[in-house]
Amino acid sequence: MDAKLFWKSGLAFKGIGNSGVPVDLDASKDHGGGGEGLVPMEMILIGLGGCTAMDVISILAKKRQEVTKFEIELHADRAAEHPKTFTHITIEYVITGKGIDPEAVKRAVELSETKYCPGMAMLRKSADIQTRFRIEEA
Repeated sequence: MDAKLFWKSGLAFKGIGNSGVPVDLDASKDHGGGGEGLVPMEMILIGLGGCTAMDVISILAKKRQEVTKFEIELHADRAAEHPKTFTHITIEYVITGKGIDPEAVKRAVELSETKYCPGMAMLRKSADIQTRFRIEEA
């Protein structure tokens, strides 16, 4: 896997990976940036969410769960001192569908946490990660 960043101006960059899809990065205005892109730590949190989301939705599909809407809400706390790593992350999976089996969701999340999601495996080395899920009937 490779990636490249191109400096635009100030603290703004355009990043591109093997997929060829560009992403804008910038610092927030209160940290000297223009707020014209995602803050790099937001990218890491979103990457974690995407990693586990893809695992869970694919496992639920294999378990023939009728998911009509799927969201993940993430919250991260950071250390007060530099390098201000994530110290605690909460991931809540919100699954909407018809007759969703809670045991299927529990197992899908467990498999993502313990076997499939490399983002989870990496971030667990520095942060406490808690997961929970909520099922809503469609």
